[in-house]
Amino acid sequence: MNEDMFEEESFTSQKLDWNVWKKIFSFMKPLKKFVIGAVLSMSALAGTDVIYPLIARFAIDDIINPNLEAGTQDLSKIPMFIGIYLVFMVVQATLVYMFILFAGKIQAELAYNIRKKAFRHLQELPFSYYDRTRVGWIMARMTSDSRNLSDILSWGLIDLTWGLFMMILLVVVMFLVNWQLALLTIAIVPILMIISTFFRKYILKSYRSIRKVNSKITGAYNEGITGAITTKTLVLEEPNYHDFDLLTSDMRRQSIRAAVFQGLYFPTVIFLISIATAVIYYAGGRMVINNDYISIGTLILFTGYVWQFFDPVNNIATIFARFQQAQASAERIVSLIETKADIEDSEEVIEKYGTLFDYKRENFEPLNGDIVFKNVSFKYHVGEKVLSDFNLHVKAGQSIALVGHTGAGKTTIVNLICRFYEPTEGQILIDGVDYRERSMGWLHSNLGYVLQTPHLFSGTVMDNIKYGKIGSTNEEAIAAAKAVEAHEFIMKFEKGYETECGEGGSRLSVGQKQLISFARAILADPKILVLDEATSSVDTETERAVQTAISKILKGRTSFIVAHRLSTIVSSDRILVLEQGNVIEEGTHRELIAKNGHYYKLYTNQYTEEMLELSKQ
Repeated sequence: MNEDMFEEESFTSQKLDWNVWKKIFSFMKPLKKFVIGAVLSMSALAGTDVIYPLIARFAIDDIINPNLEAGTQDLSKIPMFIGIYLVFMVVQATLVYMFILFAGKIQAELAYNIRKKAFRHLQELPFSYYDRTRVGWIMARMTSDSRNLSDILSWGLIDLTWGLFMMILLVVVMFLVNWQLALLTIAIVPILMIISTFFRKYILKSYRSIRKVNSKITGAYNEGITGAITTKTLVLEEPNYHDFDLLTSDMRRQSIRAAVFQGLYFPTVIFLISIATAVIYYAGGRMVINNDYISIGTLILFTGYVWQFFDPVNNIATIFARFQQAQASAERIVSLIETKADIEDSEEVIEKYGTLFDYKRENFEPLNGDIVFKNVSFKYHVGEKVLSDFNLHVKAGQSIALVGHTGAGKTTIVNLICRFYEPTEGQILIDGVDYRERSMGWLHSNLGYVLQTPHLFSGTVMDNIKYGKIGSTNEEAIAAAKAVEAHEFIMKFEKGYETECGEGGSRLSVGQKQLISFARAILADPKILVLDEATSSVDTETERAVQTAISKILKGRTSFIVAHRLSTIVSSDRILVLEQGNVIEEGTHRELIAKNGHYYKLYTNQYTEEMLELSKQ
């Protein structure tokens, strides 16, 4: 499956795929005792629901009717009736408490197990998965789909158990009491099931359409809020409102249609049950009049059972429809959990270096930073080859700048170095060894990556710096901030290092976030450092501070700088000018300027533009 094409209708959701549900049911294995407890308590509760009309029959036939016929007021059996009723109510209340307790535990534990399994797998998936999969799709799987499945597998299965046991017990008791009236009563069941199945099919289809439109509305909300500035600058308020109005109007239309089907369903069922009740009254009444071994209490019992049949039939039809409705959720959760990682360590590597969640750090070799691209070719899932027979040797400690137009292959090279992707052909050697022969954890623990737009986590400035080295002290974090000249502006905050960064660092400027990300990188002390256009989003004044920070953190590290502003790479050991995945020029800044070639044109053009901007200010 291609995650970036997932939509509501992309999944069957029409027929139950038991292979998918078996995988979902496997999450319930650790909850076996809760499931057994819920099933037993619900089965017993079904029994009490069947017994209740029998108690009413006892009151009519053994207490009320004899007194009416004899014209007496014999109340001797009243205490026994009250005692039976009280015991019955206590037992029923206890059973209700037990099944709610067990079902609630199943619901909570099941959602926890599904989310834990899915999130763990998400940690194992490589960068390429997130590169092609929408965040919203992943979030929906972790929230609404997991909740939907936990609901259906807890309360749904409990209701299904109650419905089945209720129907079986009703049929058994009715045939034991009077087989003629039993046949008349259960004759309505097939009709009820057909009607319920028919209506549920169309109700389900309507609600599926509503969910699909609702997903689009949620997306429109998200885009409207996150893109508010763009909307106003482009004067798109009216078109956006028009599109949103179309979506909400469609949802209103679909909701009314679903309500109409829902409104027709229950009156139709009640009409059928009323007809069946009338038939029972007619046939049973004639039996009572003809003294055909049937009492008034028994007649009342059967009319009550007619109505009781509706609940389990409706429950079973509802649960079956809910399982169909949840089919899409089940498929999507399974597709997420079973997604194969494009990049995985081999079994031999895992045995030596451990897994992502259990590293054998004692086997991690020191990393010096000597990197060799050996006849490397690479192609993304979609598109042409980005690199073809690419060769490059970077000595440990060298600073390499990558320059070129968009699509030249700069980001691809650094992504391959970081093993976010792997070569389609050829090898990448680190310290003379193919990096696929060593753990991804070994590489990533020695890697620092600073993005063009740095990401800060929710939490304090101190927390964000210390993410670079889990377990580091405050003193180490402050020393790292001072090293990149971030300490001064941090201390100007009212709470200093305890200042909240906000979601994604929203409370800080781009330059401040960048310097904090540098402090985080220097605290990690990586042997390989990647700077992906780290100064392209900051102003000229902030750029100077960032440049000072860069010069400090590059010392003693193999570094790769994807450059937007060429003035930031003049001190690099080597500059590679790329075009369509090939190195067309290579050398130091001075050497390339002296060649008067492609780099010279790029640099002089950019320098002229910057001077013009300064003169306008």
